[in-house]
Amino acid sequence: MSLMQASMADFSLERAVSAVERVRERLLRSTIALHAAGIPYAVAGGNAVALWVSRVDPGAVRNTADVDLLVRRGDLAKVIEALGGAGFIHKNVAGLDVFLDGPDGRARDGIHLIFEGEKVRPTEVLPNPNLSESEAGPHFQVLGLRALVGVKLTAFRDKDRAQLRDMIEVGLIGASFKEGFPDILADRLQGLIDTPGG
Repeated sequence: MSLMQASMADFSLERAVSAVERVRERLLRSTIALHAAGIPYAVAGGNAVALWVSRVDPGAVRNTADVDLLVRRGDLAKVIEALGGAGFIHKNVAGLDVFLDGPDGRARDGIHLIFEGEKVRPTEVLPNPNLSESEAGPHFQVLGLRALVGVKLTAFRDKDRAQLRDMIEVGLIGASFKEGFPDILADRLQGLIDTPGG
């Protein structure tokens, strides 16, 4: 038996469901806190993708471990105060603003901030979108579809490509979305359309 097998817990559907529920709870708690404080924001990242995909095919939703929120850099001090009041602890991890869920929280499943109009990395093609490119949902603001596609095409990590393929597969986006994007991003999208299975 390997060391990893020795340290693994038994299979548990309850634990798997609980992990998804904890992300949902963090998402609601953080957005309620920002709304109550009057701080503009939009849900971005994998949760925004899941919300868009669920509008077409709930069975195609992919779970995510963290919560990404788009905010304004000028609101950071107010965001820290509001999320701190909701039990989140602000940390700067590798140059990123992250909020851990309590003292035992982990960065990988915390609240991650991205800033309106800024690039996450200087080499990225596009900056993050504006908050005006979001839509009101029943519980919180969600990044608009075109803006979300731009963020995912810009980051273009493995998980971003998988989430873009999810949106392509359910018919949310297609070749028409290439219009208005820089050529490199349009080519990335076309490549995903041309290779649906990866």
